[in-house]
Amino acid sequence: MSAIADVARLAGVAKATASRALSGRGYVSTETRAKVIAAARQIGYVASPNAASLVTGRTQSVGVIIPYISRWFFGEVLESLELALLEHGYDMTLYNLPPASPERDRVFEFFLARKRFDGIISVCVALSEQEVDQLHRLRRPLVGIGGPIRGVPTIEIDDVAAARLATEHLLSLGHRDIVHVGGSQADEMDFQVHSNRLRGFEAAMTAAGLSASGCFYASEFTMPGGYARGLALLGDPRRRPTAIFAASDEIAFGLILAARELGIRVPTELSVIGIDGHPHSEMFRLTTLAQHPRTQGQLAVRTLLDGLASGSSVGVSAVLPTSLVIRSSTSAPRVLRALKAE
Repeated sequence: MSAIADVARLAGVAKATASRALSGRGYVSTETRAKVIAAARQIGYVASPNAASLVTGRTQSVGVIIPYISRWFFGEVLESLELALLEHGYDMTLYNLPPASPERDRVFEFFLARKRFDGIISVCVALSEQEVDQLHRLRRPLVGIGGPIRGVPTIEIDDVAAARLATEHLLSLGHRDIVHVGGSQADEMDFQVHSNRLRGFEAAMTAAGLSASGCFYASEFTMPGGYARGLALLGDPRRRPTAIFAASDEIAFGLILAARELGIRVPTELSVIGIDGHPHSEMFRLTTLAQHPRTQGQLAVRTLLDGLASGSSVGVSAVLPTSLVIRSSTSAPRVLRALKAE
């Protein structure tokens, strides 16, 4: 098996220089680093992670805990985390964290507690006080995405403000008969995403002098959920709104499909707006509040690596802005357009 001495000899540098070039620690000129990497590839040298860990005290591995892996937002965050970590020479170990259960306890009491990780990133997981204490006892940098965690720098959006802005967009177009289709209050997501987006909707309606009573309809946070709710809500013309604020783009997609099936034209007869910035929103021509999950993942990695470099788990939390992306799923209500035409 090739050794670091073989790499150094082939590259014409000292062993210490070859080690620094391959580990990324310490200064090595760009030209020398390229020579060492080329030499390592030529003879098939792969650094031993165990040996490197003994020297540096680092495993070059980061643990990630996440509640879902199949949903769009979480998949986007995961991909951005992995790419950013690989760029800096780190592996990622993923734990798909279940709700409160013995299996969840094992993640904190056994897997994470073995301290195989240089740091941990928590993605949209509302941790219990005990779980937070367990993570702090690991004395490793921690970063959260999605909502506040005691003593941990976090990256999130303001769900109340985003929902309010989405509703205000509909109000600015002249809509007054607006409903909110969002997540069930009885089946709340971590960090109260469902209730916070409902609060933002209600705040915008109240500020406009409108009642929000009876204007909320629960749906699963999926396209089929939005489709089913859309058929039920829009099928009765006597209670059909002129605009809908959907708590997610996937709900909005389902609503648009239901409207099409019922012969309701979007946006001529119905305006729809969502929150997410889902890649398919362009195809559906959906007006949306983009929350940029990849940016959230990249910032989480940067914050974690800053903590590793400084030897501190204390960092700065950030509330990232959302972006209103206006497409053709929203317009003024038909009555208002007719009045203007006259």
